[in-house]
Amino acid sequence: MDEVWLALRFEEHRSHLRAVGYRMLGSLSDADDAIQETWLRLSRTDADSLENLGGWLTTVMGRVCLDMLRSRKVRREESMGEQHLPDPIVSVVEGTDPEHEALLGDSVGLALLVVLDTLTPAERLAFVLHDMFAVPFEDVALVVGKTTAATRQLASRARRRVQDSTPVPDPDLARQREIVEAFFAAARGGDFDALVGLLDPDVVLRADTGVGILKVVRGAAAVSAQALSFARFAQASMPVLVNGAFGLVNAPKGRVQSVMSVTVTNGRIVDMYILADPSRLERLGRELSRD
Repeated sequence: MDEVWLALRFEEHRSHLRAVGYRMLGSLSDADDAIQETWLRLSRTDADSLENLGGWLTTVMGRVCLDMLRSRKVRREESMGEQHLPDPIVSVVEGTDPEHEALLGDSVGLALLVVLDTLTPAERLAFVLHDMFAVPFEDVALVVGKTTAATRQLASRARRRVQDSTPVPDPDLARQREIVEAFFAAARGGDFDALVGLLDPDVVLRADTGVGILKVVRGAAAVSAQALSFARFAQASMPVLVNGAFGLVNAPKGRVQSVMSVTVTNGRIVDMYILADPSRLERLGRELSRD
C-alpha cells in the first residue's frame, strides 16, 4: 500500500484513536504519543493484509496504551505514589467544538477518569476497549495476554468499580451552574451553613498543582473550610464546560491559572476538581485562545 495513501487512511481514524487514548491514559499528550507509536507500527506492517484497519488500529492503540500504563505504574511506585488529575477537556459554554465532541463522545467526565485511574492497567484496558468501544473480548484477550474468560473477569471487576464509584451528574447544565454560583455566593458572604448545605456530606475535593502530590479534602465541613480560596478564584473566572459539565477557568489578565470542575448530583456538589499545574495550563490557555 502506498505510504501517502496509508497515511490518509490513518488520519481517518485519528480522532477515534485519540478518544481511545484519552480514556486509557487520561492525558492528551500521552494519547498523542500513543497515536504516533501506533502509526509507526502500522508503517512497519503489511497493511494490504489487514482486512479491518480500524479494528487493527484500535487493538494496537490499546496495546501501546497498556504498555504506557504499566510503565507509569512502575514510575509511580518508584516516586512514592506520585499522582495527577486527568487532563480536562475545556470548551466555551456557548457553541460546540467538534474536536472536543469527538473526543468526549459519551460524556467522559473527570469523575469517571479518576475512577479509571484506580484500576489496574489490564482492568482499564478491558473495560475501555470492550465497554466503551465494543471490541470483542476475544480481541481484548490477545492484547492483555489472558484467556477470554479471564478478560471478561477483568472487565467485570472494572465495571463494578466504575458503577459503584462514579457519581451520575445532573444532566441540566443550567441547574449545575445555579448550584456552583450559589456556592461561590455563599463563599463570598462567609455563609458556612449555606456552603455545607450545597455540598454532599461525602463531597471530595481534589487539587493538582503539578508537584506530584494530589491534595484530597473529604467531607462537607472540610471542603467548606476551603471556601475563601474559592471566593478569590471566582473573581477572575469565566464559565466553561469541563468534560461536558459546568466549570470555571480562573484567568486574570487572560492568563489561565487554574481550572475548576464540579459534579452536581441531586442538587448538591459531590466532587470538585481543581487543576493548577502550570505546564498543563499553559497548553490549555493556548487552546482556549483559539476557541
